[in-house]
Amino acid sequence: MKLRYFPILVFFSFFSVQSFTQNLNRAEKKLIKSIENNNVEAIAFLKKVVNINSGTLNSDGVHEVGMVFKGAFDAIDFKTSWIPMPEDMNRAGHLFAETSGKKGKKLLLIGHLDTVFEEDSPFQNFEMVNDSVAHAPGGNDMKGGDVIVLYALKALHENGLLKDSQIIVAFTGDEESTGKPLDISRKDLIEAAKRSDIALGFETSTGFNYATVARRGASGWEVKVTGKRAHSSGIFNENTGAGAIFEISRILNEFYDEVKGEEYLTFNPGILLGGTFLDYDEKTGKGNAFGKSNVVSQTAIVKGGLRFISEDQKENARTKMRRIVANNLPQTSAEISFEDSYPAMAPTEGNLKLLEQLSQVSVALNQGEVLPYDPGKRGAADTSFVADYVACLDGLGTMGSSAHTPEETVNLNTIEALTKRTAVLIYRLINQ
Repeated sequence: MKLRYFPILVFFSFFSVQSFTQNLNRAEKKLIKSIENNNVEAIAFLKKVVNINSGTLNSDGVHEVGMVFKGAFDAIDFKTSWIPMPEDMNRAGHLFAETSGKKGKKLLLIGHLDTVFEEDSPFQNFEMVNDSVAHAPGGNDMKGGDVIVLYALKALHENGLLKDSQIIVAFTGDEESTGKPLDISRKDLIEAAKRSDIALGFETSTGFNYATVARRGASGWEVKVTGKRAHSSGIFNENTGAGAIFEISRILNEFYDEVKGEEYLTFNPGILLGGTFLDYDEKTGKGNAFGKSNVVSQTAIVKGGLRFISEDQKENARTKMRRIVANNLPQTSAEISFEDSYPAMAPTEGNLKLLEQLSQVSVALNQGEVLPYDPGKRGAADTSFVADYVACLDGLGTMGSSAHTPEETVNLNTIEALTKRTAVLIYRLINQ
């Protein structure tokens, strides 16, 4: 399946700069001044929240970061609430902050409080590398994006520009490892989207002049295979058959040959175990296998992930995988199961229009055009959960490098400029 809409995105991205050289109006110039005045404070705030560990499974840390942001939103007259998750979900909860009104577009601004760095990670502290870059666990993904949201709204509040507008800020506490079931962990986010017109996501930026109009979805898959345990001298005969390891190898090889190839579709087997007996722990991702070279393998398991640009592409791939799994080698059986995680965020007309508006703002700020980023190079994110309900843009957060690694950095020099872009975009949207 050759998807045809991404080339269309490239067409939309080549705006005429001349047509967008409009000057900022008086209110927008005041916004810019407020952001400049608050930038030192914004960076200090970022350092503060980075230095609080909020790995997804550190519920106390996630809650503590949420309370720091809650206090900041309270101070600019947002109505805030902490939404806890059920105890057995092992997730802290989410911070919501909102204003109410009827003017302009109703906005949903999305971030997350958690990071991939748990309490036992050696990478814990904000440390300057030079005068503009800091090593910061979660500073890029995505506490920096959260700070951009906060300080853009702070500037709007200071200038009296939020009156009679509806803005919902949703900072989830489990984006890096989403709580299950999804109909509980993402219920409040989806309900907020249903009350909104537009969603802006502040995941890490892919480049100063790029934004995300489409993201691939994510799904888990698992194949379990059973063979006939027997002495290896009998393998391939009518009574013994092929064994579980040959069968699971056949399945993976046919996945590679027959499912691979569609644009934006990928599937990755992440762990494989096979032998006489298996012991696999779903929570830790660790397992053991026991077997002998003179015993035909009795069992095998493989777990992986599937990435897709649309629900149709996902279902088409799943159909092919089910067919391959059902065509078993002699004396073996196999079954495949799928687990939904993140839906796809398709590049809709509404997303394209938002991209155009963002680019207009960027040009007005003398920051250059903003182009669409290739969805094949982005992972899944919370914005995908609301894409069926509202027009979306994502990737509006901080710039940096090496997210999810102990080398993660955040570029502090870009925070002020990206906050200006965000504040002016929000101002224009709530005044449409």
